[in-house]
Amino acid sequence: MTATLLLSVCIGAPPAVTSAEPDAALNALFRPQTGWVGGDGAFSVVLPNGRALWLFSDTFVGSIRDGKRRDVTMVNNTVGAQDGVGAGAQMAFFVAREKDKPRALFVPPEGAKTWFWIFAGHASGDQLHVFLPRFEKADGPAAFGFKALDVWLGTVSNPTAEPTKWKTAYAKVPFAEFGEKRKVSFGSSVLTVGDFAYVYGYEETPSKVFPSRKLLTARVPKDKLAQFDEWRFWSKGEWARDAKDAIPQAGAVGAEFSVTYIPGLKQYALVTTENGLSDRIVARFAEKPEGPWGEPVLLYTCPEMKRDTKLFTYAGKAHPHLAGDTELVLSYATNAFDFARAVNDATVYWPSFVRVKLK
Repeated sequence: MTATLLLSVCIGAPPAVTSAEPDAALNALFRPQTGWVGGDGAFSVVLPNGRALWLFSDTFVGSIRDGKRRDVTMVNNTVGAQDGVGAGAQMAFFVAREKDKPRALFVPPEGAKTWFWIFAGHASGDQLHVFLPRFEKADGPAAFGFKALDVWLGTVSNPTAEPTKWKTAYAKVPFAEFGEKRKVSFGSSVLTVGDFAYVYGYEETPSKVFPSRKLLTARVPKDKLAQFDEWRFWSKGEWARDAKDAIPQAGAVGAEFSVTYIPGLKQYALVTTENGLSDRIVARFAEKPEGPWGEPVLLYTCPEMKRDTKLFTYAGKAHPHLAGDTELVLSYATNAFDFARAVNDATVYWPSFVRVKLK
């Protein structure tokens, strides 16, 4: 039996997509005209009280008039809060301020010229953990002029308070590394299964067009996320103590992605924008949270890049609190290679939502 056939026997046939359509109601919920007027990232995490938090990276703060963003400031991260789902859902957006000027909610405790973007969140007990990759400016086109430095974990001790009043402690994630020939990051997705939190990241190596990123998987007791000596890493069919023993799995993932469970299909879904920047949002499926993962299945083709070559789409991921038992609700971001376009065209730089039905 060949390796390919053996893998297909172990994994089984993947779910099939029966429909994939933009969700107009969700898109409207994330289109305010004043204050928070666009952001990317869009990770979601549900608190024990049922409130869903939305974690955004670069965010425009200002207003929209005549189809353009006006008097805007960009801050590196903000938070939204969603109460309810469906027609009765309500959204509020929170922007930190200092001397009445907008600023990022999460700020690095070291490195005055560095900043945090936001990866996945994890709620356990009365704490919220948020993974925070740290960056600095670097040479490159305007939309890509940044360099990753490390990853931090922010632990919020009062997550039910208004986000601008959060009390956050910071700790550097010791397993992340960002060398020239190899990068390792964790916190792109977190999934609670039983007594454990599964923390997903990636190994990145240089390639001709896109960096080659493959999935890495760690596991830690769900109430001990900030205790790094409790982390274990999936390696050759067992959980290893040393992060260097972690074995990369599924390829072509972005830096942002999600791993969620589809209860009606009893499958786990790894959802990502293919290679991180593409019009293709794909999923790999598995019967266990550590894999093995099947071949990618196309979920949705984002139309923006075909309509306009000056735009690009990225940050595809799923949000299970919005989905039915056999659905995936996806979000993705649309940006412009020219920063001025993102400011002057208020049709871009929002999270866009798609409802995918599976069988």
